[in-house]
Amino acid sequence: MCRNITELRGLDPPATSIEIEAAAMQFVRKVTGMSRPTGANLTELQGAAKAIAAVTEGLLTRLPPRRQPPRTVPPLRLPHVRDRLLQKEKG
Repeated sequence: MCRNITELRGLDPPATSIEIEAAAMQFVRKVTGMSRPTGANLTELQGAAKAIAAVTEGLLTRLPPRRQPPRTVPPLRLPHVRDRLLQKEKG
């Protein structure tokens, strides 16, 4: 497994739909090799990410709890990332 794909199972609080969608898009970018898609490619990648996010959300609800939390914190939970996203929303 690629070490850059975010682990979402076992988070406290549980992964949000935004975190799941971000991880799905991260996966789609990785497998397609497109880090900055545009136009029709962006639409296709977003559609694939939405489908993967839906499957992932269902999977996470059906899996048993983890004994240990993930070793890393999802990027969207890091303070500097949240601050940057808030600045984008305001600006």
